[in-house]
Amino acid sequence: MTKTQRQHRIAQILSLSTVTSQAQLVGILRADGISATQATVSRDLVELGVVKVRNGVGVRTLALPSAASVLRAQPEHLRRVLSDWVVDVTSAGPLVVVKTPPGCAHVVASALDRGVIEGTLGTVAGDDTIFVVVDERMGGAAMAKKLRETAGLDAAASTTKGRPSRSAGVPSKRGR
Repeated sequence: MTKTQRQHRIAQILSLSTVTSQAQLVGILRADGISATQATVSRDLVELGVVKVRNGVGVRTLALPSAASVLRAQPEHLRRVLSDWVVDVTSAGPLVVVKTPPGCAHVVASALDRGVIEGTLGTVAGDDTIFVVVDERMGGAAMAKKLRETAGLDAAASTTKGRPSRSAGVPSKRGR
């Protein structure tokens, strides 16, 4: 296993579970079949920028810098990001397509990659479009629905139902 792979695994462990010490982390890695000394893990933690923070119940835990800033409010942070930046969500098989204003896709993808919503396996972000790969047990349609609800798009869509829409640039009958 390379250093990069080991550090990626450490980051995954820290984002998915509560780890209170380097010794505990070494044990978790060993259980995963990864041999690393505490000194090696210590250097990895420094390079990853890991910090000790108090979680919601006051226990000091190891956390990645990005996780430390949103540790207590991840679901709320995701709701805020989605409601601020997502303009459309559709699905196709195990993929969900999320549309944002130009230049904003990376912000939403980063929030989704933090793993707050169960069933997302990863994202690929462009300028204004994100592909979300969804666990097949959940399915793209269910995930799209969940993301639309979190972003507040379902409520917005239901309030505009029944209203006639006019294409942009087409004059009304009054103006003819």
